[in-house]
Amino acid sequence: MENTPVKITDSWESLREYTAARIALGRVGDSIPLTASLEFKLAHAHARDAVYSELDRTALLMGLTDFGLPLLEIQSMAVSRSQYLQRPDLGRLPSASSVSLLQEHAAEFDICLILADGLSATAINNNIIPLLKCLLPFLRGMNYRLTPLCMASQARVALSDHVAGTLGAKLSLMLIGERPGLSAADSIGAYLTYSPKPGLTDESRNCVSNIRPEGLGFEAAANKILYLIREAFHRKLSGVELKDNDQMSLQQKAP
Repeated sequence: MENTPVKITDSWESLREYTAARIALGRVGDSIPLTASLEFKLAHAHARDAVYSELDRTALLMGLTDFGLPLLEIQSMAVSRSQYLQRPDLGRLPSASSVSLLQEHAAEFDICLILADGLSATAINNNIIPLLKCLLPFLRGMNYRLTPLCMASQARVALSDHVAGTLGAKLSLMLIGERPGLSAADSIGAYLTYSPKPGLTDESRNCVSNIRPEGLGFEAAANKILYLIREAFHRKLSGVELKDNDQMSLQQKAP
């Protein structure tokens, strides 16, 4: 009678409760256990779904009205999800109609707040409202002049340079769905750029990533974003020259 394969456990198994990463899966013979294999395929399916997801405009518009800010719906030059994925350059540029709309609302602002689908509209659909509930009271408490909320579709991060620059804002803050991984398909990334204008590259930005309930929590993310905004306005810069020393300063103050 043939022996039934026995699952061999991993010495790191006790660490699994501390991370969503795929560690200590064990093995059966020379393969991973069936449950782990099926979980991997499910996570891959969730990631693919997130990439092709769309903004739930009805639910978002209902939730965003509570914040009392005007809302502008804009889009990039990518006319479809397929084109967006194949032509990243088009996702960085606003459509002609969006430029006209932004020009109509141009004024002197401190912060341009942009909500964008990016590579996971699921992240925005699931998490943007609770994040804004933590973040907007801070921004209003600092008396920053905010642009209308901009909800951008088929958007890449660099679209924020055109949007904020056209509206006349000193700083752009784009909250965008991050590229989904096999342990997280609903993470928001916050990209902050001081003195935004077309032509900037990634070293000009600061990023707070993995914002979601199972990652960096909404209140903690809001605090970190606010710290970077304060520092950006104080030092009049962002990007590689603006370091996140918030935790370091806390450690230095500790007894």
